[in-house]
Amino acid sequence: MTQELSGIIPPLTTPFTPEGAVYEKGLRDLVDFQARGGAHGLFICGTYGSGPIMTPEERMQVHEIVMDQNRGRMNIVAHVGTTSTAQSVALARHAEGAGAPYVAAVPPYYHKHDERTLLQFYRALVEAVDIPVYVYNNPKASGFEILPAFLRRLADVGVRGIKDSGFSYITFVHLVLEMETDYPDFRFIVGTEGIALPAFMAGAKGCVSGLANVFPELMVELWDAFQARDYETASILQMRVVKARKVLHIPSSTNAACYAGLAARGIDAGMPKRPILPAAEEQAARMLAAFHGMGLLQ
Repeated sequence: MTQELSGIIPPLTTPFTPEGAVYEKGLRDLVDFQARGGAHGLFICGTYGSGPIMTPEERMQVHEIVMDQNRGRMNIVAHVGTTSTAQSVALARHAEGAGAPYVAAVPPYYHKHDERTLLQFYRALVEAVDIPVYVYNNPKASGFEILPAFLRRLADVGVRGIKDSGFSYITFVHLVLEMETDYPDFRFIVGTEGIALPAFMAGAKGCVSGLANVFPELMVELWDAFQARDYETASILQMRVVKARKVLHIPSSTNAACYAGLAARGIDAGMPKRPILPAAEEQAARMLAAFHGMGLLQ
């Protein structure tokens, strides 16, 4: 797609076989499920997509399957963050070649890096592809927080937007304020449904919502109410979203929770990839019962 990235963008769960291989049929069905649910985009191979525990070849396989199955219905952001600049560049080039209109990368993790190092990492990505590069701010996973002054430096080298999973509304607004005068076209995507509505009000153009993996319709309903400026309805829906988000966190792994939730909706999303295990039976049962109680499952 050529339109600007916006709306509800589930961080797509990647289906795997019991042996840990990419489950192609499950992945194709999941792309269709998201399109039916009204999702505007997909963020692939990220945290919920288990990108960091996949091989580069598996991630490339996901790029190709998703782009083929999508057929231009949704905007696709391929997450290409790794521990290695060379691997991230190779993934970015492959994603572009497969037809992805956007790539994003979390700062390289495991080793501790300073701003000078990370600036060069993102410059290498920007120079490697002709499609927009986004920075994925996930300090809990990467060990590095993208602060407003550094975000400006990233924009200076060509980074076009940010997916912010810092989970702080105040920090998000500080990022927006830093960029609004000199970089009015810089794109902000909030990385949690927990603060979706206030982030939209502050300038976020979309939300990468883990909850939307299982209930894209609920998040699209919130987005549509905001777009219609029906803020009373949107505020009610935001509280419903936060309640559902709490339920999704009943299992010890929200990744695992999505597989169980999708199965309850009749979607064969396969299994998590080790070391992630399926949700514990008792936790999954409590989660699904709570979703039933909310009327989200029939």
